[in-house]
Amino acid sequence: QVQLVESGGGLVQPGGSLRLSCAASGSGFDLWRMGWYRQAPGQQRDLVAQITKNGNANYGNSVQGRFTISRERDKITVYLQMNRLKPDDTAVYYCYCRPSILGVRDFWGQGTQVTVSS
Repeated sequence: QVQLVESGGGLVQPGGSLRLSCAASGSGFDLWRMGWYRQAPGQQRDLVAQITKNGNANYGNSVQGRFTISRERDKITVYLQMNRLKPDDTAVYYCYCRPSILGVRDFWGQGTQVTVSS
C-alpha cells in the first residue's frame, strides 16, 4: 500500500497564498502521476492539478495561472503553490497518486482543509 500525507492547509485571506505538500511512503510502486483534487461541501471532487513522473503538468480551468504544481526530485513528494486565493477555492484538498503498474488502483490522502475568508 501507498500512504499519502498532506500538510499546509489552513485559513487565509482572499488574495493570499498557501503551499500544500504531500509526501508518499511505502515501497514497491513507481508513482507515474501525482496530483491534487479538491471537494467543497455538496460538490463533486474536481481536479486541481496533476503532474507525471517526467514533469508534464496540467491544471483545472479554475486554477490555471494561479496555482503551480511541482514534484520533488525523489518523485514521491508533490507541492501545490496556491496564489491569489479566492473564497471559491475553499475546499478539502486531497493528494493522490497513480502507480505506473497497470491495474493497480489510485491512492488518496486524508485531505487538508483550505479556507479562504476575510
